[in-house]
Amino acid sequence: MQRKRNTAKRRVCALALLFTAAPVGPAGASERPFSAEIGGRLHLDFADFGNDDRGPPNRNATEVRRAWLDVSGRLYSLRYKVEGDFSDSHDVVARDVFLSQRFGEAGTLTLGQFKQPFSLDDRTGSNYGSFLERGSAAGTLAPLYRLGAGWLAAARGATFAASAYSLQNIDVTAAKGYGLASRLTWSTAATERDVLHLGLSLASEYHDRPGAPGRPALKIRPRPAGHLSDNSRITLVDFSAGRDTRVHKWSLEYAAVHGPLSWQAEWSGARLRDGLQHGQAQAAYVLLSWFVSGQSRRYDAASGRFTRIGGIASKWGAVELAARYDTMWGSQSLDDGPVLRSGRTEAFTLGANWYLRPNLRLMFNLIHSRNLDRLSGTTLDRTRALTGRLQYDF
Repeated sequence: MQRKRNTAKRRVCALALLFTAAPVGPAGASERPFSAEIGGRLHLDFADFGNDDRGPPNRNATEVRRAWLDVSGRLYSLRYKVEGDFSDSHDVVARDVFLSQRFGEAGTLTLGQFKQPFSLDDRTGSNYGSFLERGSAAGTLAPLYRLGAGWLAAARGATFAASAYSLQNIDVTAAKGYGLASRLTWSTAATERDVLHLGLSLASEYHDRPGAPGRPALKIRPRPAGHLSDNSRITLVDFSAGRDTRVHKWSLEYAAVHGPLSWQAEWSGARLRDGLQHGQAQAAYVLLSWFVSGQSRRYDAASGRFTRIGGIASKWGAVELAARYDTMWGSQSLDDGPVLRSGRTEAFTLGANWYLRPNLRLMFNLIHSRNLDRLSGTTLDRTRALTGRLQYDF
């Protein structure tokens, strides 16, 4: 009961910030010290599965994947953003809730809840990715939305981001611990349609007794066949015995844009220790995107990530075809003892996106995934999935 009261208090504070920081007035009016702008996104998904006879089948389903609303703007020299996800019919989940201050060319300080800097795949927003879901590493290793303080600086095609954060967020207060993260990127752009990107992300986390009574578990369990494929998940690492655990993470990034073609790859990993056992997980993906209609993926050098496409002149919109191979593997052992688990998952995905407008698109993914138990050399699951999305943002 007390935890629910604390959560309610935090949400009341977030709403108070929204209404005090965003007084009514025209956005960007130069004579006023305040501004406010409404934004949001709506992602409506479906999934149709072809299951094998191993384990429980995934059920065909539809879902409101995201229904976000936000208010952002200026409060004197401060920038603010308050964002909530209304896709859960029982509750509102807080996303970005922060204040930021720019210090000229030195960079920008952000305080509050925000996405921590880790990997190109995770930092590219869900409105701008070539597939419905990010790869396995971004879905399992990225720190996501956490309460903390962060710094971002950019100059001459390079960016540097660093943050210190709690493992708690506004909605999940049971997780105890802290983390440090950093991301360095470098890019060169001969033109807007000819870009090279390189990046390195590092993070270190201390988890206080994960899995103890009242504490969330610490597991790495990717969804290879999409967000609705819970019955195809495989547990690669499980540190949920209630012992303090240290986790060290990294990711190497590479991407390039050449006219309507772009390609992207990352290699990520994590090492975990709790004093009695150790584990490791690694993931890699490679993707290729081609705009049949001639557009290019747009890159933002100031943040080191991909953004909204442009240049849709035809009334028929733009068409993008994409392919991705994504794999993740992990193992867990007692210190000076036997291997407890070793597994691997992989997924091949073909994607087609029809952009009716830059902020409105239809997405379709065809996925073939499989999970392997590397200790016994057996296949645990094979799943085929056709997934789709109607996406709109403003």
